[in-house]
Amino acid sequence: MQMDWMPGPPQRNRGFNEYYRCYSVTMMPGNEREAINYGGKILLPPSALAKLSTLNIAYPMLFEITNEQYKDRSSHAGVLEFIAEEGKVYLPQWMMSTLLIEEGSLVKVKNVSLPLGKFVKLQPQSVDFLDITDPKAVLEKAIGQFSCLTQNDIITIKYNGQLYDILIMESKPGGKGISVIETDLEVDFAAPLGYKEPERVFKEKQPLIPADSMSSIGSHTVVEAKGFSAFHGAGQRLNGKANALNIKENDDLPTVSGPQEAKVPKFSGAGQTLRASKKK
Repeated sequence: MQMDWMPGPPQRNRGFNEYYRCYSVTMMPGNEREAINYGGKILLPPSALAKLSTLNIAYPMLFEITNEQYKDRSSHAGVLEFIAEEGKVYLPQWMMSTLLIEEGSLVKVKNVSLPLGKFVKLQPQSVDFLDITDPKAVLEKAIGQFSCLTQNDIITIKYNGQLYDILIMESKPGGKGISVIETDLEVDFAAPLGYKEPERVFKEKQPLIPADSMSSIGSHTVVEAKGFSAFHGAGQRLNGKANALNIKENDDLPTVSGPQEAKVPKFSGAGQTLRASKKK
């Protein structure tokens, strides 16, 4: 008896879509992995690696993490290691805050493919970030700890023992997330939250001196000129004898009322000629 073959429903590639109880890295037993808190990678259990290896997953492995209670709260991350306990996933502390989840909450982890990032705009959340000598270099180095970035996330970086929150203001290509692995990424920086431009200080103009003040200054100068007195003292001869004319300090100086013209007598006398006088 020949039986007709009936095709069944097409098999769909479901990809990786699992649920885990999430915990911050500080809750992980064993050696401390504090550096994970200042990057964008998570820790998954070994069973996740076993399943991912059977699927046609593009590298690098990128995941979308969604809060099942608030489905509009999601972020993206790469994977660092597959060493978590079964049924658990460990996230950076900043991602726990972004997703509004508590220790032990249920999250969905789904593998995704994100476009290579071309542009990202970052905004420090405190003016204290400006105290860093080269803030741009610090941010560019911090991005190297991330596999992907999600718009509107507030990530945390650590520099010289200080923690700084950074807002992902904008990313291109448009969408929720971008991959920042092996891409030529343009990084722009917005002024820190709460930063104010320093106010310009204008110098006050010096007031003009009134005319009456100028006249008083002039009169004062004239008074000082009138108060000048010539040298008073006694002259000395070279032979040591007293000078006949000694001018004392309070003696009145001789004054000259005006120019005196000397009276010259008119010419009188007999004239002479060069020629010999004729005899009469």
